[in-house]
Amino acid sequence: MDFFKLIAERYSVRQFKSEHLEQGVVDKILEAGHIAPTGCNNQPQRILVLNNDESIEKLKNCTKCHFNAPAAMLVCYNKDECWIRKYDGKTCGVSDACIVTTHMMLAAFSMGVGSTWVMHFDPKAMRETFKIPENIEPVALLVMGYPAEDATPADFHNRFRDMNEVVIYDEF
Repeated sequence: MDFFKLIAERYSVRQFKSEHLEQGVVDKILEAGHIAPTGCNNQPQRILVLNNDESIEKLKNCTKCHFNAPAAMLVCYNKDECWIRKYDGKTCGVSDACIVTTHMMLAAFSMGVGSTWVMHFDPKAMRETFKIPENIEPVALLVMGYPAEDATPADFHNRFRDMNEVVIYDEF
């Protein structure tokens, strides 16, 4: 699929078929996250795969935004492995996790798997439920599965600000 067609057609899916993802599909989505660029290529990402009924039921205790998806991937980063900017001590962990999540979300769509990027989850509940160590920071949850026949983009999906509002050129 043409990249620009892919990014134009991808939308947040909130209605899913009940079937879990095949392992080969999961592997390809994970590969997309694995090859994503990270700060100094430190690869601090850690990805929790939830692709069975028991895991998804546990997930429902951590977020109301699960949309009854049959699968999910929680993208985290290892705080001990992030590149650190020397000027202010800012780490690239969140940025790295977001790049990884974006790669996985787009790869999923290219294979017919719908997803929604969820930030509305309780990190403390995630840690306790899935036994996530303190040095691993949860960032983004991709709930995913095959879109239901009646799945459609949200009404606001194709509304964009004018390009002049979001782009600034430095004119010297």
